[in-house]
Amino acid sequence: MLKHLSVQNYALIDKLEVEFSEGLTIITGETGAGKSILLGALGLISGSRADTQSLQDKTKKCIVEASFNIKGYALKDFFKANELDYEITTAIRREINPEGKSRAFINDTPVTLSQLKELGEFLIDIHSQHQTLTLNGSEFQLSVVDAFAKHADLLEE
Repeated sequence: MLKHLSVQNYALIDKLEVEFSEGLTIITGETGAGKSILLGALGLISGSRADTQSLQDKTKKCIVEASFNIKGYALKDFFKANELDYEITTAIRREINPEGKSRAFINDTPVTLSQLKELGEFLIDIHSQHQTLTLNGSEFQLSVVDAFAKHADLLEE
């Protein structure tokens, strides 16, 4: 669960600190309120591509950091396989310097973007306005039926 988000020098944001409470978080607002900017920052945390166009001040680096409570996420194997320290409160940080070079960290240990993406898939689930169209897709509908019927073992064969 996302507990804290810190954003520096990203898009229109000079500095932002957000604390999230337990449960469902919904970000709403008028057009132009900055919802997409927050989602972009979360995208960086989950391994999305970064470029210098995202920097507000092109002379300073951008830093996006998030802390997650990962208790109950069954991620010990991921941390062990990637030789990372497992901590219930896990910190993910992404830095983009003015030259466009990006660095990623999990609990202050440098990681690759593929490792960051893999962890991000477990921690961040973003649903957008037009995602309801997914409900009409046969692949999604079959996955729901298979999940309901508990066919996971059959699908792995």
